[in-house]
Amino acid sequence: MSDVTVHGGLTIATDLYDLVNDEILVGTDVTATEFWTAFDKAAHVLAPKNAALLAFRETLQHKIDDWLKANADDGIDEDAYESFLIEIGYLHKDGTDFSIDTANVDPEIASIAGPQLVVPITNARYALNAANARWGSLYDALYGTDAISDADGAARGDSGYNPIRGTKVINFARDLLDESLPLDGDSWHNAVSFAVENGVLSVTTDTAVTTLVDASQFVGHTGDAGKPDSVILTKHGLHLEILINAAGVIGATDKARIDDIIVESALTSIIDLEDSIAAVDAEDKVLAYRNWNKIMRGTLEANFVKNGAPMTRSLNDDKSYIAADGRQQQLRGRALMLVRNVGHLMSNPAVRLSDGSEIPEGILDAFVSVAAALPDMKSRQNSPAGSIYVVKPKLHGPDEVAFTCEIFDRVEKAFKLPEHTVKLGIMDEERRTTVNLKECIRAAKSRVAFINTGFLDRTGDEIHTSMHAGPMIRKGDMKAATWIGAYEDWNVDIGLACGFSGKAQIGKGMWAMPDRMADMIAQKIAHPQAGANCAWVPSPTAATLHALHYYKVNVAQRQAELAGKARASRRDILSIPVAQRPNWSPDDIRAELRNNAQGILGYVVRWIDQGVGCSKVPDIHNIGLMEDRATLRISSQHIANWLHHKICDQALVMEVMKEMAGVVDAQNADDPTYQPMAGNFDTSVAFKAAVDLVLKGMEQPSGYTEPILHARRLEKKARDQAA
Repeated sequence: MSDVTVHGGLTIATDLYDLVNDEILVGTDVTATEFWTAFDKAAHVLAPKNAALLAFRETLQHKIDDWLKANADDGIDEDAYESFLIEIGYLHKDGTDFSIDTANVDPEIASIAGPQLVVPITNARYALNAANARWGSLYDALYGTDAISDADGAARGDSGYNPIRGTKVINFARDLLDESLPLDGDSWHNAVSFAVENGVLSVTTDTAVTTLVDASQFVGHTGDAGKPDSVILTKHGLHLEILINAAGVIGATDKARIDDIIVESALTSIIDLEDSIAAVDAEDKVLAYRNWNKIMRGTLEANFVKNGAPMTRSLNDDKSYIAADGRQQQLRGRALMLVRNVGHLMSNPAVRLSDGSEIPEGILDAFVSVAAALPDMKSRQNSPAGSIYVVKPKLHGPDEVAFTCEIFDRVEKAFKLPEHTVKLGIMDEERRTTVNLKECIRAAKSRVAFINTGFLDRTGDEIHTSMHAGPMIRKGDMKAATWIGAYEDWNVDIGLACGFSGKAQIGKGMWAMPDRMADMIAQKIAHPQAGANCAWVPSPTAATLHALHYYKVNVAQRQAELAGKARASRRDILSIPVAQRPNWSPDDIRAELRNNAQGILGYVVRWIDQGVGCSKVPDIHNIGLMEDRATLRISSQHIANWLHHKICDQALVMEVMKEMAGVVDAQNADDPTYQPMAGNFDTSVAFKAAVDLVLKGMEQPSGYTEPILHARRLEKKARDQAA
């Protein structure tokens, strides 16, 4: 930091200091002196505790490494392994049963099931898209994706409007209405016109006048009751608006004059300060915090050019309508927004403590991101219930959850907030949290509003924790491993046992293929069927299509069916996915390395060279996948594991890395800002970072990628500034 400001024992980047004082705290009840004084005191108390928790992680890992080295060759005795984990303090014995008592939780989290988006806060346009993804066009989502089949070639939609494809979209939508919101004795395919009479929806069809089988599904309308502009219906708490417009592009040729169907989609969006962004210094953190503060103030805008025309995007207003009882009402126009902080591992040079050390970044995030949300405590635009939702990733066990709560206690006192205003989302993505999930929840039983499985990070931790157990199975086989099925069920089982139903979210992870919506429609219904009341999707379009699953599955009912049924065991979760007598051919090994190396390089080159934390990266088969540091953690740890167990050697790994660098260069050939790696292996910071992640993978704390990525990104930024 060249330009700094000193406050007490803190040395702060002046840009960050000014942002807090001149923007974030404006209009709040917290003065700049109060903020920095409280932060100074808290940081110096909390930082040593943070360091002690990280040291304990390393102590446990070393003990596990030593035990596996001594015991894995003859096969792991499950009883002995579990006893050992209890003895060293890795496994906690579950205490008595309890139910969470988190208060003031908004219904989007507590009681309504639906999709959830995760979006990088450093990209204002994406953040606005996510916030506005509360409502999405079903017609657009179907027409613009492979959700509508083009098997015979007649329904292509890539050049102008294709009426054959359009008819398929309309039929899909009518079928959805028939299934989820059926008419009494008739079909939506036969609808001709609509009216609202005495608070009841009247539908004229080809042969009769009818209404909904379930009259309570009618919510209201807009426009004239005798000839409404739209009608609003509901299923399992999610809304759907049928737009009626005889002059519309579609409505003009539709016999019922239905121009579109707008689906309530992303109920919640996680505005991300973590895995989906690259924030390594004060400059990056200032951009992230500023955007989050503007979202909480309702003032964020993005200016861009689309189809040659300048555009400005801002936050949507609420949706007004006339309710069935005749009163004017509103439906929320935006997703309820949560903010994801970073975990406990990393520090950041944006602030230094009195001993010159960097601030633990999780402590910085807690203070600044909650301060940035203070305007909503007055406006209640985001949380009418008066809560601030902070998702905390990469927690290892109950003590780290308790420490997070201690941070939030200090934040609330500093900002004069009621106790437990700051709600906690626990990411269940590390094995020590999974196997101790009940006690993790107990440690936050008055704050917790969210638990979520994260298969990708969880797999990375699985590999690193058990590095010395033997060579891991191939990455593509991991989803069929015993531990992961138990892990996914266990998360729901424990959440329900701790009273989450109707009080908090139980979530599932990301659909990673944004271009494969037909597959998502076919497969992702498994998440609500598993009892999860939210699941992550990669785009607003995916949110609209995934929302349809919550019409088909009554999640509250499903949770009631599952309550009390133990479907998973901790013993299964502790089973290690080691390959038994692997007999992979040289071609098999090379194929696995190529797949992993291509994914590593494709993601790292954008992270290091362009500061892009999450993007759609083409895989080795040119299928676009949503990549973030979690996928990177798996691939790098997998190669490190195979190197350690001599499935491959360093020479082969380097040969494959260089080969795949050329593949990634070709995949990015159309990007004018892209800097090739092939031919520049000695000078490309991105290529060096990718190699470090593999060759130094075993020594990385918990197998995390952040230490190497941050160091190499800072190196690249310094080099670019000096050029």
